[in-house]
Amino acid sequence: MTTILVALALLSLMTGTAMAQPAKAASAKAPQAKVTSLMSKDLPENPGKEALMIMVEYPPGSSDPIHRHNAHAFVYVFEGSIVMQVKDGKQVTLTPGQTFYEGPNDVHVVGRNASKTKRAKFVVFLIKDKGAPVVLPAE
Repeated sequence: MTTILVALALLSLMTGTAMAQPAKAASAKAPQAKVTSLMSKDLPENPGKEALMIMVEYPPGSSDPIHRHNAHAFVYVFEGSIVMQVKDGKQVTLTPGQTFYEGPNDVHVVGRNASKTKRAKFVVFLIKDKGAPVVLPAE
């Protein structure tokens, strides 16, 4: 039940972020990412913190709006290739087996499937404040 609630919360948060930037979403008409919650775990050694693991599938041509996580986010690519960049960071294209890190203060300015014809699939492991939103609009 917890997994279902976390997945629903994640999906509504990501939808809310996309809705905060309708011009980009409407003009691009890119397919939306599919987010599946894999697990969440309180971190009793760090009161008030929790770990969350999600699977993200980018359909061909999919991209995310600019956002932030207010969390430590560790990305591992399983399939396809993705393009990632945080503000003031270098844009990178990641392929299976490669990783990416986003810090709590980073603004995620590029997150997209590098391919217009193949899906991409990756896992994100987040360490964040318990109960805090997973995705926040960038300010």
